[in-house]
Amino acid sequence: MKFRWTWCLPLVASMTLAACGTTSGGGAGKPGPSGPTGPAGDAASLTAYHWKLQQAYTPAGNEDQSWFLSSSQAPIELDFVDQRVVVKNLCNVISSAYSIEGQRINLQRGMSTLRACNDNQLMMLEQQVARILPTAKQWNVQLGGSAAEQPRLTLQFIDGTRWQLNGKPTAQTQYGSAPERIFLEVAPERKACSHGVIKDYQCLQVREIRYGDNGVKTYTGQWENFYSEIEGYKHEAGVSNVLRINRFKRQNVPADASSYVYVLDMVVSSAIADKRK
Repeated sequence: MKFRWTWCLPLVASMTLAACGTTSGGGAGKPGPSGPTGPAGDAASLTAYHWKLQQAYTPAGNEDQSWFLSSSQAPIELDFVDQRVVVKNLCNVISSAYSIEGQRINLQRGMSTLRACNDNQLMMLEQQVARILPTAKQWNVQLGGSAAEQPRLTLQFIDGTRWQLNGKPTAQTQYGSAPERIFLEVAPERKACSHGVIKDYQCLQVREIRYGDNGVKTYTGQWENFYSEIEGYKHEAGVSNVLRINRFKRQNVPADASSYVYVLDMVVSSAIADKRK
């Protein structure tokens, strides 16, 4: 197998930030779009949602499309997990420890995976994100006033740049319980399997892996059909992956559905299958 390499590096800049007073609107006297009508969220609300960038504004208050690529490219996503903010949907995953003091947000020195990226535009966007993140200074969450209204996170940066991100409940928020963490190795190819409700279904091939406290692999299970999907994981034919998974127990199991929900937490490693074998 040919391996894709992934490791972590400190970001060049320290992510310790200053703060100013809370502001709102579009900047330079220009109002932004109206937000949700619900109450303001506290710091815990940051961790309750996946935050996807919907709109961005320049320091002058004009809409800024430089933070978005084509409509087929998923927008920048922020997750606040275990006192770290994780930036997704770039070439690499950027993460940084953070702390909250009122409406002020402080980011410490960050870490980033480092892997090859064939998309030059996406790589440039990643560099742009890495430069501005250390300058974030304040945050505000406005919760939806109804079930149909998404919460909104507003992040403002020192230079006046402003992001507005819409929230989608995390699995833990949605399923109301702490997950069980497991590791699954996913084979390079799917295989036909009898699903019951889906004709001509192609199952992922997976096997469980367990590690000791020292990180050494202690158990490798047998390959088997995986009849569910893994939220947040997009399988690429010809590539095997070891995944860190959060497994949630469903409270009300729909007919013909698994009693568990599997949510991708992290891609531990990837390997390209050698087709000569």
